[in-house]
Amino acid sequence: MEIERKYLIQKDSIPVDLATCDHCVIEQAYLCTSPVVRVRKQSDTYYITYKSDGLMTREEYNLPLTAESYAHLLKKADGNIITKTRYLIPLRDSNIGKPLTIELDIFEGKFEGLYLAEVEFESEDDANRFVAPSWFGEDVTLDGRYHNASMSRSE
Repeated sequence: MEIERKYLIQKDSIPVDLATCDHCVIEQAYLCTSPVVRVRKQSDTYYITYKSDGLMTREEYNLPLTAESYAHLLKKADGNIITKTRYLIPLRDSNIGKPLTIELDIFEGKFEGLYLAEVEFESEDDANRFVAPSWFGEDVTLDGRYHNASMSRSE
């Protein structure tokens, strides 16, 4: 189960030096968007992912792929290939009572200039109680336009 909140971020508002954060480059494409079937290359690891419908909460299953099977499936994907760098930023002072991680995605290519922060939770109660840091922008959790699957279909 994936439970996450999603926020727009302004580049100038980020309070940490991203060069000090763990990060990876992600390339992903969509074979289907309802339900979501995605292939992803994350650094040197490859996955096929199934996600059910939903905005904040949805089923998610990841299965490993080889580089060869990823390349084969990538050719069959529709729409935009999404490329982004994901930075992992610890969030120690959350009102949830346990450390969380901000996944800050900085998009490239067609979506260059888009910065999205995602925070994953163990429960919907935690997600609903979450108070975002002051540097977060608009909460777009319930706005399907900011799901990568929707972005893959945008003109």
